[in-house]
Amino acid sequence: MVNQNMNRTRNANEKQQLRNFISETSFVLDDVILYLDTHPTDPDALDYYKKYRDLYQQAVYEYTEKYGPVTADNVTVDNTWTWTECPWPWEMEG
Repeated sequence: MVNQNMNRTRNANEKQQLRNFISETSFVLDDVILYLDTHPTDPDALDYYKKYRDLYQQAVYEYTEKYGPVTADNVTVDNTWTWTECPWPWEMEG
């Protein structure tokens, strides 16, 4: 029982850390996109964007594989709309 609770806690922590990382990289992307709107040929900014875009996409892929879709465009469509199978963001534990 103790091991089971420890595993749940570890999984919840990992899930929260991954969700936080997705939020952080999303924020970075939003910020660099604003910069690129006014500096579209800045090679350092373009490299920075590519790096964080790749990190974001990998994190979203990993989260989606383990816990379900992050956004509606991450839904796997087979025979059902899987977006509704996971808790909504406001239903997550605090």
